[in-house]
Amino acid sequence: MKTADIILKNAIVLTMDKDFHIYNPGAVAVKGDSILAVGNESNILGNYHGEEEMDCEQKILMPGLINAHTHVPMTLLRGLADDLRLDVWLMGYMMPVEREFVSPEFVRLGTKLACAESIRSGVTTFVDMYYFEADIAEATAETGLRAVCSQSILKFPTPDATYFEESLAAAEEFIKTWKDHPLIMPSIGPHAVYTCTDEILRACAALAVKYDVPLHIHVSETASEVENVRNEHGMPVVPFLKKRDIFNAKVIAAHCVHIDEGEMRTIKNAGAGIAHNPSSNLKLASGFANVTRMLELGVNVGIGTDGPASNNDLDMVEEIRLASMVAKAASGDPTALPARQTLAMATSLGAKAIHMDHLVGSIVPGKRADMIMIGINELHNSPNFRRDPEGIYSQIIYAAKSTDISHMMVNGQWLMRDRELLTLDEKSLITEAQAYAQKIDAFLIEREQSVLSKLIAIGGAMEQESFEVQAKVRVKDPDAIIAALDQEAIELIYTRHYHEYDTYFYFEDEKQGRLRYREDEFINTQGEVTNVRGRLTLVGVSREGTFDHDVMLSRSRYYAPATHSLRFFREYFDPTWEMDIEKDRKRFKVQYNGVDFYINIDTLINPDLGHFLEVKSRTWSREDAMRKSKMIAELIEYLGASSEKAELLDYPEIVETHLNHKSTRKQA
Repeated sequence: MKTADIILKNAIVLTMDKDFHIYNPGAVAVKGDSILAVGNESNILGNYHGEEEMDCEQKILMPGLINAHTHVPMTLLRGLADDLRLDVWLMGYMMPVEREFVSPEFVRLGTKLACAESIRSGVTTFVDMYYFEADIAEATAETGLRAVCSQSILKFPTPDATYFEESLAAAEEFIKTWKDHPLIMPSIGPHAVYTCTDEILRACAALAVKYDVPLHIHVSETASEVENVRNEHGMPVVPFLKKRDIFNAKVIAAHCVHIDEGEMRTIKNAGAGIAHNPSSNLKLASGFANVTRMLELGVNVGIGTDGPASNNDLDMVEEIRLASMVAKAASGDPTALPARQTLAMATSLGAKAIHMDHLVGSIVPGKRADMIMIGINELHNSPNFRRDPEGIYSQIIYAAKSTDISHMMVNGQWLMRDRELLTLDEKSLITEAQAYAQKIDAFLIEREQSVLSKLIAIGGAMEQESFEVQAKVRVKDPDAIIAALDQEAIELIYTRHYHEYDTYFYFEDEKQGRLRYREDEFINTQGEVTNVRGRLTLVGVSREGTFDHDVMLSRSRYYAPATHSLRFFREYFDPTWEMDIEKDRKRFKVQYNGVDFYINIDTLINPDLGHFLEVKSRTWSREDAMRKSKMIAELIEYLGASSEKAELLDYPEIVETHLNHKSTRKQA
C-alpha cells in the first residue's frame, strides 16, 4: 500500500480532466506538492494509506479556479473612479494616482489584500500585470498562492521606470530570478498596442521567447482601440501584433472583445490563450466578446476578473456565472456557454489559456495539488437533483456563492480551512488599506482644483507621447527648405497644410502648466478650407532638457477634443491671462535615414514674426532621444538651415519675448 501525506475522502470529485470524470463518493491522495491519485473512494482507500485523512462531508472537491487576467495591487484603488470611459478612467485617474502612490510597499499590501479575497473566492492561480512585479511575486509566494506575474512595459514613464529600457531590464532580471520558483511563473507584460511602440513590442516578444515565459498583453479591449489601429496601420489589432512578432511568444491576450473570426484563428494557430473579462467589459461598456465562436474554433479561453478597480472585486464564482449569462444574452441562445464548459474555462481550459495546463487546472495524478472544497447543501443551493450527473456543474455556475468555499489547498499546503485564512491577517490588511485610501482621497481633493482635473472632467483626455525631441530655427526662405526636402536621404511620407489659431491659457500657479486651445483649418491644394478641428492641449514642464545644438526634450502632454466654444473654455478654466498666436503651417512627415520626423514650416502671422523651420520626433527613451537629437541637427543642416541658430524657446515664449522687447523699446 502506497503512502500519501493526506487523503481527502467522501467528496464529490470533479476532476475537470479531458473526459470530465466525476467520482461520488470520490477521494484524492496528495503527496508533497502533487496529486498522487484520484478515483472512487473505495479504490483510493484500498490502495493508499494517508498520514492524515479528511472527511469532505460530500462537498465538491475540484481544481482551484484560475483568474486569467487581473491587476492585484489595484485592490487599493477599488472604487476610486467609477462610471467613466476607459480612457478617462485609465489616463485621468488610475495612472496619475499610480504615479503618485505606487511603490514596493503599495503593491505588497495590495497584493496581500487581493490574495485574501482570491482565496475566499476559490482562486488558486491568478495572472497579474502591474508594476514592481518582483514585490508582487514575493507577497504572493509568502501567501502561498500561485501566479503568473507579468512585469508591465509601457512607453510612458511608470511608477517603477522612467524609460521603457528600465522596465525591460527589470523584467529580464525578474524572469531570471523567479523562473524556477514552485509558485511563481514570471512573465513580461507589454501593456497594449496603444501604450507600446513597435520597438517595445518586439523587444518584449524576444525576451519572452528567450526565456520561454508567457507574454501578457491587452488586445482589442475597446472599439476605439481597433479603429485607431485600422486607421493608422490599415489592419486589425491581431495582425498588427503578429507583424511585430508578438505571437512568437506564449501569449495571454486579455479581453479580445473586438476581434473577428480571422483574428480568432490567428490566435488559435499561434497557441495563444484569451482571458475573457465579462464584469470589466460590462462596467466599462467595452462590448461583448464572442466567446462562443472562439470556443467553437478551438481557441483556449480562460476567465478573468480584470483589476479590482474596474470590476470591482475578485470574486471568480460571480465572474464565471456572469460569463455564462453574458454569452447567452449576447448571442440570444440560452444553450450558449453551458455550465460544464464555463467551469472548464475557469479550470482546465483556463490553464491551457495561461500556458500552465501541465501543472494545474485538473485533478490528475502528477499535477500540483491545487484544490478547493465547495458546499452545495446551503439554502440557496438546495435541493440537489441527481438524475443528470452533470447537474453538479449547473449547481456551481448558477447557484453557488464564494461563501460556499470552505477549504483551499495550493501546492499541497492548506491556505484556508473551514473558511479560516491560515496565511493572512484580514483585519490588519483592511486597516492598512484604509490608511492608503485616506492619503489618496487627500491627493485627489487637492487635484480637483487643477487644470488637468478640469480637462479630464470634460472627457476624452489622453496622455500622448512621453517625450518629444524638437528644434526650431528661423529661416528667411521657407520655399528653399521645402525644395530641399526632395533629396535622396529624405523619404516624404505625407504632406499637410493647416491654418492654426492658438489661444494659450496661463494660470497663477505655474505648476499647472499652460493650456492651449487650437482651431486647425485643413487647407487643400486649391487653398480651400476643407475641415476644421478643435483641440485642447495641456503642456506641463515645457522643457525637460537639451542636447547639442539646442535640441529640446519636452515632457508629456494631455490632449482632449475641444467640443465647446472658446468662450466656454475661457469661463470654465478661468485663466489668469491669455496669448493668441495665428500661423500658417505646412507639415511634412518624412523618413530621414530610416527614422520618422515631422518637419513644420511655420509662418507666424499674428504677431508677424516671420518663418520658422521646426523639426521634431517622438521618443520613449533618453538613449533614443540623444540619437534623434543628433539626427535633427543633421537634418536641419541638410535642409540648408543652421542648427547653431536654433531657438531656445517655444512659440509662446518667443512671442512673449518679442512683446516685452517691443514694450521696452517704446519706453525708451
